[in-house]
This record gives sequence, C-alpha cells and structure tokens, in this order.
Amino acid sequence: MRTATYIFIFLNLSLAVFEEPAVYPLPFLATSLVEVLCLLVFFGRLMHFAKITRRNVFWKDTKNICIMVAILLSLTDLAIYGALRIYNIKSVRWSRIVRPIFLVNFAESRQIRRAFRSIRNTLPEITYVFLLFMFSLLMFSLMALKLFGERNLQTAEGLPYFRDYLEIVFDLYVLVTTANSPDVMMPAFDFSSWYALFFIAFVIVNTYIFMSLFLAVVYNNYKKHLKNEIRTLAYMKRRKMIEAFNLLKEEEGTQFVVREAQWKQLVKLVAPDISNSHRELLLRISDDEQKGFIDKKSFVQLADLLNIQVITLKIRSHPLGQWMPRVYKSAVSQFLRSVVRHRGFVWTYDVIILINAIFIALDEESPYISYAEWVFLALYIIEILLKVYTYEPRAFFGKNQFWNWFDTLIIFAALTATILNTTLKSSKCSLSSLHASGRLGGFELSFAIILVLGGFLAG
Repeated sequence: MRTATYIFIFLNLSLAVFEEPAVYPLPFLATSLVEVLCLLVFFGRLMHFAKITRRNVFWKDTKNICIMVAILLSLTDLAIYGALRIYNIKSVRWSRIVRPIFLVNFAESRQIRRAFRSIRNTLPEITYVFLLFMFSLLMFSLMALKLFGERNLQTAEGLPYFRDYLEIVFDLYVLVTTANSPDVMMPAFDFSSWYALFFIAFVIVNTYIFMSLFLAVVYNNYKKHLKNEIRTLAYMKRRKMIEAFNLLKEEEGTQFVVREAQWKQLVKLVAPDISNSHRELLLRISDDEQKGFIDKKSFVQLADLLNIQVITLKIRSHPLGQWMPRVYKSAVSQFLRSVVRHRGFVWTYDVIILINAIFIALDEESPYISYAEWVFLALYIIEILLKVYTYEPRAFFGKNQFWNWFDTLIIFAALTATILNTTLKSSKCSLSSLHASGRLGGFELSFAIILVLGGFLAG
C-alpha cells in the first residue's frame, strides 16, 4: 500500500514535466487520463483510511480534509481546462500548486510532515539572528556610502561605484556570499589599499561570524524541535500500546496480563511476514521467565522489538571438516585458523598493501620490481586461500560479502594480466606483441592500484 501510494504521488508530480508548457510534451488526453487515475487512487486510499478510522476522528483530521479539497480542485480545474481547450481558449492549470498536498498529507508521509514541522518551529529563532545580520549589513552599507560615495569611483565597466545606498546593500550581500568578491572590492582597493581593511572587517563580521552563528542557530533549533517530535512520537506510541493492552488484558493474581495465545495472535496480525523462529524469539524476550503471559511493561515494548532487525545466520560446517575431519580439526589447523581470525592478520596485510603501494610508485622496468609484483600477488593469493580455508566458502562468498568478491576478482585479473605480460615480454616477437605487452602492463598496473585501494577501503 505504501509503495503504491508513493508511486502514484510521484507520477502525479511528474505530470508537470509533460503538461503544457512542457519539457517533453504529451497529448492532453494522455496526461489528463493519468491525472484522473492518480486522483482515483488517492480517493480510494482516503476511503480505505476512513474505513479503519473512527468517523469523528477522520473528519477532525485536517490532513484528510486537505486531500479531499485538493482532489475536488484538481478535478474542477481539469474539467474547466478541458472545456476551454475544446474551444481553443488558452488557460492555465492553476491546480498544479495543490499537487504537493498529496505528498505531505497522506498517512505514509509522516516523516515529511515531521521535517516540515521542525522547520516551521525553527523559523522564529532564526528570525532574530537574521534581523541582526540585516542590521549589520545595513550599517556596513551606510559606512561604505560615507567612505566611497563622494570619491567619484567607477567600476571596471565605467559605472558609478558605491553611490546608491540600495545598490551598496546588494553588492555587500553579494560579498557575503563570496561571489564576485573582486568586482566588489577592487575599485576601492585600486584607489587606496587601506580601504581593504573595511572589506576585511566586513567579511570577518558578516561572512565568518554571522554565517557561522546563523548555521549554529539553525542546526541547534532544528535538532531541538526534532527531538521534541521524536519524544512526542514515543509518547503517542506508548499511549497506543497501553490502550491495546487495556483491550486485551486479563487478570492474573494481583496484576493484569496478556495471555501468550493472544500475544501470538496479535503479532501474527501486526507482523505477518516474520518467521516462526523470529516470533518465538520475541516471545522469549517478552516472557523471559516463561510464565505463559506478558505483563504490561513487556507488552508496551513490543512495538520497539518489532522494529529491531533480526538477522538469521545459517551455521554451516566447512566442507574440509566433513571430508578430512582429522586434518581440519588437528592442532596445527586450529592454530592456523586462529591466526587468520586474529586482528593481527588483517594488520599484517595492511602493511603489505602499503608496501605494495610504495613499489607501484617505483620504476617498473627494474627486474627487482617485476619480481616483487609476483611476490605481492603470491601473498594476496595466499590470503584468499587462507580465508577460504578458515571460513566456510559459501559464507565467505555470500551475497553481502562485496569486498571478498572484489578482492578475489581483482587478484585473479591481476594474476592473468601479469602472466600474459611476462609471456609477451619473454617472447621475442613482432612489434605488435611488444605493443600488446605494453598495454597489458598498463592493465596490470591498474589492477595493482585498484587492489591497493580496495585493500585500504576494506580495512
């Protein structure tokens, strides 16, 4: 439901690209049919929300009223525009300005509304700093008028320089944004280098102090109001969970509880996609003493537990442990695997990668450098083999193990390029073979650089 609503909201907003005046014009019939379809979907979503909400609550919610009014305005405007178009009368689709209402007012757009409320609540505090900044800008503009207004200075285009107060305000505002700063300062600086002190003081006060203060006020107030929004949301969630508990509660001794069977049925209705093992895990957390019921405190935490992402790991035994159990489980093998799992193994290969990066910068024509390439490739291959030996291969090359795939593919490609490059260099063939050898050497260097960067990024 949420995904479908977002798709049709995006489709409705994107109609502005194809309607007259359009970037990519489409026939009016096509855009109007798409708009009617979107409005029907919005109306259906609203009716669906009305069925699961109490009538008095639904009609008191201004968001629902805004959506209904926006649908009526859009349909009315579409009908009027279509009728005028039949008689070749040009008109403007004024209802386009109400389309963002659908983005903000649906139940799926809580995060957007929360951000807008935080911005709206932040504006009063920002206003005081902005007025102080404007006062500073006006005072500096007045000082500039007194300093330069009667000196008959001109800009590079031959226009009067700093003689009109409003133009001075605009120019100094441009200077605050650091755009075209030389154009604003150079006429005064050419007249006397001492006038640079005025602009230096202006930039320090307005660009660095006031802009930093402005950003700090915006950030702190937005963060404060966002925290208040989250606190209100947490309070509402807790209140709703208490209401749900009061509907399901049963008396057990001196306290009210929710029976395990009712709790399981509730979780199945609220989160039907979770597995049985996940559901049992939540039950064991809520009823850690396995009493057969959930108390009020544990029940209220259910909403937070459902939001926790649970990752299920399948523990697989290594194939070598099945094929050669004596060898794989021997003392030497266990010591080798513990070394690979140790953090020092990663640090050792970080040092090797750093040394490899230094060798890349050296003269590759030297035979010692060429031999070193084989040494580094051998070390990287040993690393991959040791990790595959230590970790289960399917887990090591899992779909989420991007860096393992990356390292393996790059090492294989670098090994192939190095072998081909060495083969072509050793064979005294034609000039084309030497040219191919040079190109393969470039590929080899590229693979080495990518391998070093990948090693640093993978950490």
